[in-house]
Amino acid sequence: MQNSIKISIRAFAALILLTIIWGYNLVVMKSALAYAGAFQFAALRTVIGALCLFAVLILMHKPLRVKEIPTLILLGVLQTSGFTGLLIWALVEGGAGKTAVLTYTMPFWVMVLAWPMLGEKLRGLQWPAAILSTMGMLFILDPLHLGTDTFSMFLAVLSGVFWALSVIVAKKLHQRSPSLDLLSLTAWQMLFGSIPLVVVALIIPAPPIQWTPYFIGAVIFNAVFCNALAWVLWLYALQRLSAGVASMSSMLAPVIGVMAAWVQLNEVPVLTESIGMTLIAASLVVISIISIRKHTPIDPAMAQD
Repeated sequence: MQNSIKISIRAFAALILLTIIWGYNLVVMKSALAYAGAFQFAALRTVIGALCLFAVLILMHKPLRVKEIPTLILLGVLQTSGFTGLLIWALVEGGAGKTAVLTYTMPFWVMVLAWPMLGEKLRGLQWPAAILSTMGMLFILDPLHLGTDTFSMFLAVLSGVFWALSVIVAKKLHQRSPSLDLLSLTAWQMLFGSIPLVVVALIIPAPPIQWTPYFIGAVIFNAVFCNALAWVLWLYALQRLSAGVASMSSMLAPVIGVMAAWVQLNEVPVLTESIGMTLIAASLVVISIISIRKHTPIDPAMAQD
């Protein structure tokens, strides 16, 4: 039991770290798009991220051969091509703060899909946590006052849907092949998912990339920290927490994204957005208590550390 609690704490800590990285990265990506086209930047961050992971595999003397290739291709298309491509496209059309919030409607799509596909039902304190999060998202979205950035908001929500589908695929893959190496899984899905982005980047006309120091730093930050490291942290947490808990916990990222956009991009949140972030923060407190005190690993084999 004590070992299970330690594993849950580590998984939740991984979630918090990656949500800080992902939340702030919305500002980094928005700023980097001044120097490159959306799909050029998306292809660069995913290709380099995949290469970094394969380099780590080689340095750790892990086998490069992997099973479940059709599922990994599907996971790559959903998690890398769909989620990343649509997210960066949304940033071109709209603000970083609202894009962050809309992309993280993902937990709600996960809750809808995880019930019939994974048999994960909401229980106990998860219900008030879900209600608080839902109210928070409604306050931030403010659907009664939609502006001219409707297309950007559609792209951001769609990126969240693709992310949610990748969560379901990853969970089902782990249930079917629990021994599949996490690092290898992440590297291969990122490589497969990079291919459509590279093709689109070559087809869609865009101005030449401006290789400024900021843009180079943004590519490195995205490829190494936001792709390679963050997706490993995400899949690590996903294998040790329920899909609902893992996804709802990640909602700290849009709060960070909104705050960072406020400070660096002067995207000042209105009153409704501030109320929404407060409600989401309250939800995260409830979810953290559930995650640390009451959750046990999905698979007993994952408890061995």
